[in-house]
Amino acid sequence: MTAADTLETRRRELGDFLRAHRDRLVPESLGLPGGGRRRTPGLRREEVAQSCGMSATWYTWLEQGREVSASASALSGLARTLQLTPAERAYLFELAGKRDPSLPAPPDGDGMDVAASLGRAVAAIDAPAYILDSLWNARAWNRPAARLFVGWLDGNSDRNLLRYVFLSPTARTVIPQWQERARRVLAEFRADSSRHLQDEGLQALVEELRRRSPYFARCWREHDVVDRTGGERTFEHPRRGRLSYEQVGFAVATRPDFKLVMLVGPAASGRGLAAPANRRSRDL
Repeated sequence: MTAADTLETRRRELGDFLRAHRDRLVPESLGLPGGGRRRTPGLRREEVAQSCGMSATWYTWLEQGREVSASASALSGLARTLQLTPAERAYLFELAGKRDPSLPAPPDGDGMDVAASLGRAVAAIDAPAYILDSLWNARAWNRPAARLFVGWLDGNSDRNLLRYVFLSPTARTVIPQWQERARRVLAEFRADSSRHLQDEGLQALVEELRRRSPYFARCWREHDVVDRTGGERTFEHPRRGRLSYEQVGFAVATRPDFKLVMLVGPAASGRGLAAPANRRSRDL
């Protein structure tokens, strides 16, 4: 893929993202009078532009994916007007190719390959743990994780988390409230994917899932973006029943494309399976 193709992909994604979030807001959210008939849902382009101090023409060009560049201050204004979450704001700046001025300077790294040492570290963890790469393929996992993630990390299953969640029949039984949690997983992946939209592997994965899963295609069009934060994760294990954990995620300083995920619980055993829990989880 050429540099021109990369820029076009980002501009198109940025326009779709802005339009999706504009459609979700109502005039009252900006202190504007409501009521009256509107041809389209949400805010008008002119209302967004006026609220963030941008010309309506310039904002329209951004939504249309034209060859224009918004400044960091203009993007900050858009983030406030569209009431973006921190994850959505980060996604906006990634798509626009700008650094968010509200963020601290990134740390330096030596870039060495630490995959082997990370694999050994994961194996030494008692709780279920695994490492995801930029496409959310599991690159390393331990035995407790293989026992927990039936149909994903056991046997010879496909190791991609998105394929597991959206395509595997097993996932729909293992993951309570599957639709809600699948939508959340995809919104988390979207936050990650903003850094490498031009990657051919990412584009191929998205196109495959859009073709094979109507629900994935629907959720992808919604442009939801959230951080992959911690919290309760509940599973319906085929042999142990309801299991509940707290998810903890770690960024890898020397491998920013890798993330370590651990699932710990107050009653986690050496076998990596927590005691049954009664509470439900909202996301994976």
